[in-house]
Amino acid sequence: MPEAIHEVTTETLQAFAEAWNRHDIDALMSFMTEDCIFEASAGSAVCGTRYVGRESVRSGFAEVWATFPDARWGNARHLVCGERGVSEWTFTGTRADGTRVEVHGCDLFTFRDGRIALKDSYRKNRPAAGTPKR
Repeated sequence: MPEAIHEVTTETLQAFAEAWNRHDIDALMSFMTEDCIFEASAGSAVCGTRYVGRESVRSGFAEVWATFPDARWGNARHLVCGERGVSEWTFTGTRADGTRVEVHGCDLFTFRDGRIALKDSYRKNRPAAGTPKR
């Protein structure tokens, strides 16, 4: 694992976003703390599916690409304020059944020792055509 950076910057978050688009799990994990947490945008818990620890987070990240093999996060914009950060993006991907997804979303980050300790992910949930909005 590379040396920890002293401060997370918007450039750090851009490099993290680029690793997602390359589907580069090793690069992604190099940004994460040893005791990292990933809270996915979907799941049965109030926080979505929660992955705790490097191996679990690694598995959770890979699961995103298994669900959406062509997953891409475009139009990324980042903000860092001390030990917190935000990335906004437009997610596009295709499920195995051919369903195409395009939604806005964001990640809320908590940093520690120059790495990402928590990645808390959110994305819009668009109803299928003809489904009433609530």
